[in-house]
Amino acid sequence: MDFFQLTHKSLLESRKPTIKRELSKQIDWNRKLIAVKGFRGVGKTTFLLDYIRDNFKDDNSVLYINLNNFYFTKRRISSFADEFAKRGGKLLVLDQIQKYPEWSSELRKCANEIPDLKIVFSSSPVLRITEGNPDLQGVAHIHHLAGLSFREYLNHQTGNHFRYYSLEEIVENHVEIAQEIVSKVRPLAYFNEYLKGGYFPYFIDDPNFYINRLLTHVNLALEIDVPYINQIELKYLPKLRKLLHLIALETPFTPNVSKLATAIETSRATVMNYLNYLKNAKLIHLLYANGDEEQVKKPVKVYLHNTNLLYAIAPTNTGNINLRHTFFYNQVDYICDVKSTPEADFMVKNKYHFTVGGRKIEPVPGIYAAADMIEIGEGNKIPLWLFGFLY
Repeated sequence: MDFFQLTHKSLLESRKPTIKRELSKQIDWNRKLIAVKGFRGVGKTTFLLDYIRDNFKDDNSVLYINLNNFYFTKRRISSFADEFAKRGGKLLVLDQIQKYPEWSSELRKCANEIPDLKIVFSSSPVLRITEGNPDLQGVAHIHHLAGLSFREYLNHQTGNHFRYYSLEEIVENHVEIAQEIVSKVRPLAYFNEYLKGGYFPYFIDDPNFYINRLLTHVNLALEIDVPYINQIELKYLPKLRKLLHLIALETPFTPNVSKLATAIETSRATVMNYLNYLKNAKLIHLLYANGDEEQVKKPVKVYLHNTNLLYAIAPTNTGNINLRHTFFYNQVDYICDVKSTPEADFMVKNKYHFTVGGRKIEPVPGIYAAADMIEIGEGNKIPLWLFGFLY
């Protein structure tokens, strides 16, 4: 216990610059069991340490633990948590819960048997915390830490403190909002760099190695997270990697499952499983149409999850149309439900129709235009960059 407390103190004393995330203000930290899911490198550890540093400085009733530690190959989480609580512990923060084999039953035991202890834990986005898991259904409250929004990136790069806006605010008041922002900074001067290397916070450390680091995290997700949690034999990993590369080269596209199955030498059913694995891992987006269950089984289009992945996996497929659509889908989908629609490129919240394009794009009645390379819009024509202010 003393070793972990010393490690905890050392981590909190780190002076490494961080980006404070808005999600921290949206979590009800009084819940007994809180999960924070996110892709590798998205900043989960930093997020947890920032929360502790900002709220529990020099407080011995709080302890951060990384479950990579070999100590937990022989010590049960519930036993450790019980000892910590008896020593006055009130909040236990467990990083990388997927590293522990019996994580769900141990967390449920803690919740049932240690009434005064709160637990916050992080995990891979692939981990199914409550889906089909009776131990934690109705007990764990799940939150997803996304990569940086364009707003968060812009605030860090310029020293501003722009707030986020709801979709309704942007739709109804985009001219006034954009005018206020543009009066302080030129957002388009930062937009292209964000699309290439601003979604993950490690651009702070060394932007020259950003793509290499991102590729490392993508490969770790494919080689460890997806196979381990979905129980895929490693001999099938090359097929999964090839599928992701094919998607990156063609995105956005309407998937031909038979063609993809032939390309990676597997069955149609396996391709559909792989697509869902990649979606759950936050590597791709699957855009579905509205309709009954049979209609929505097959995605209408496939996109990479964010624009930075395009530059890392398929730099030859970073045309303006692809970047614009991927950016819009990525930023909006984190907050709102996004579907395909025959009337436009995207339908948001089953209500708003958006066509995404360049500065010359013009809206038509009932449809909004998300236009690139404009600072301030008018009417139903909204600057594309402003959709990066939703979180």
